[in-house]
Amino acid sequence: MDVIKPLGRQNQTSVTEFVLLGFSVGPKKQTLLFALSLLVYLLTLAGNLTIISLIRIDQCLQTPMYFLLGNLSFIEICYTSTTAPKMLWDLLLGDKTISFIGCALQLYFFGTLGCAECVLLLAMAYDRYAAICHPLRYTLLMSQKVCWGLLACSWAIGNFNSIVNTALVFSLDFCQSNEIDHFFCDIPPLLQLSCSDTSVSQLVTFTISGGIMIGAFGLILLSYILIVFSVLKIRSAQGRIKAFSTCVSHLTVVSIFYGTLMYTYMRPSSSHSMEQDRLVAVLYTIITPMLNPLIYSLRNKEVQGAFWRALRKKNRWSA
Repeated sequence: MDVIKPLGRQNQTSVTEFVLLGFSVGPKKQTLLFALSLLVYLLTLAGNLTIISLIRIDQCLQTPMYFLLGNLSFIEICYTSTTAPKMLWDLLLGDKTISFIGCALQLYFFGTLGCAECVLLLAMAYDRYAAICHPLRYTLLMSQKVCWGLLACSWAIGNFNSIVNTALVFSLDFCQSNEIDHFFCDIPPLLQLSCSDTSVSQLVTFTISGGIMIGAFGLILLSYILIVFSVLKIRSAQGRIKAFSTCVSHLTVVSIFYGTLMYTYMRPSSSHSMEQDRLVAVLYTIITPMLNPLIYSLRNKEVQGAFWRALRKKNRWSA
């Protein structure tokens, strides 16, 4: 079947499917890479599903902070599932083709979930700001209505960002080659593959996606500046440590997630190296979603307590 079809009388061609080149490794290393990737993906699913389950069944975790954390885990599952299954399929069977529509859908869901996570991390920073800077008004500032509103905003902004970017990228002409130098359909390699003028697409992508990313990150920084000022007003050292310890997990996740995203998407296209982009993409699409449950559970006594309570309850039922 032809994957590049002629367009009328013009000396142009239209791509009907793409080939994801993925990782340039030998057969033995490819098998090892498949096994490691499968293990990481299964750990990601297990870790995030455990967080969601604990939040749903444990009354002590029925708070705004854990409501947002549960939704972050749900997004992480969906986010890594947009790229990992196809990557595993390619590594296992060597079938690296993806249809034009399939590529567009992958880019759309990947963009929606990535942007939604950016905004949700901002909502979690606002939650910590409300808890530490305005503890007496916390139940009002983080009411159930506000929590659902923050969640709806994250999905709405993610959808808007992804619809615009996907429409712009796939309105371009793809000719001569259909080989994407990546393991999933992402904006930078697709723009490099296009034979159209991509300057408008790059400008709009940079403006919208960059604006959301920088805006959310800037507001997170502002939240933590205000948190630091409030924490410094606490007289006891133990009180300051206790107040700030509730933010450490979130700060760690924000640093990893935003650091890798900004490195990939905020650089000019001329400085992009596909080899580096693939390695960084592995970090924020596969490794980070696996680490997030560990980061939150290892440093969170409430999550640990809920886990052990669930285990004891299960042992009583089985006995």
